[in-house]
Amino acid sequence: MPRPRVLLAVLVPLLALLGLTTPAQAAWPTPVPVVSKVSTDDPVVFITIDDGWAQNPAAAKILRDRNVPASLFLVSDAASYGVPYFRNLLDHGPSRVENHTVTHPYLSSLDLAGQRAEICGARQRALSTFGLEPRLLRPPYGVYNEDTRIAAGACGAKALVTWTHDFTTWGSWQPPTPQLQAGDIILLHFTDDLPADLNRALAAADAAGLKPARLRDYIAD
Repeated sequence: MPRPRVLLAVLVPLLALLGLTTPAQAAWPTPVPVVSKVSTDDPVVFITIDDGWAQNPAAAKILRDRNVPASLFLVSDAASYGVPYFRNLLDHGPSRVENHTVTHPYLSSLDLAGQRAEICGARQRALSTFGLEPRLLRPPYGVYNEDTRIAAGACGAKALVTWTHDFTTWGSWQPPTPQLQAGDIILLHFTDDLPADLNRALAAADAAGLKPARLRDYIAD
């Protein structure tokens, strides 16, 4: 157990005994849950798109034309190069911005303060840039630890989200297309191949009789 938490475990009962605080007041934030698939009987899947380095107009057109409620897990530094692109998606469709940190580090390599700076910093950037608050966190590379779950809660997230299936094409490698099931979380990335990957994901959802839904609506506060 890290030293600050050891000290907290010792001090909280003593301070409570002296009437100076209560365990609830001094406790660390409750770690948020980790979600890789939503438990639901609704015929829905969830489209999530990471990073933001490439802003392909064809991908934005698909999202708008199909009225896809995508969760945009934006890296703050990446999104800063395409603010009008992402603002258009948010203003003219059901997509919502979510948290993918400021600089896309391996969060588990940082201490709690460092993780909080990355996560809270991205939340503040989203609020100041788009006027919208992220409510979900996706850790870069899907890598996290207990401190990540604690920092996420301290920075306003209600869940840490990974994924069920990755549809992202990287170079010449394209992952096989799975048979989707209700509640699956689909991972995509803002790359030059996003239009094709997005069409493939939507076709797989159509084939399974599933419709895209907004992820944050299915994760309880």
